[in-house]
Amino acid sequence: MTAEWVKIRFGVSSAREVELEVDPAEDIAAAFDLAMAENAKVLWVADVNGHRHGIVLDKVAFVEVEKARPREIGFGPT
Repeated sequence: MTAEWVKIRFGVSSAREVELEVDPAEDIAAAFDLAMAENAKVLWVADVNGHRHGIVLDKVAFVEVEKARPREIGFGPT
């Protein structure tokens, strides 16, 4: 059984957000907590496409974790 992807959005102090689809959320939340506890400068996150993103931790204003939703196509009722 494969895990579902999740969407994570990091708010940074420049009023911009970085939104990534990652798998699974629990690993990212734990990595974020550990990086903050160790006073790390950057948290490296790999998205579902294998791209790595460096998040500068002293610029993070908030972290939002959202469960995956089915992707809808078209204009019909759901």
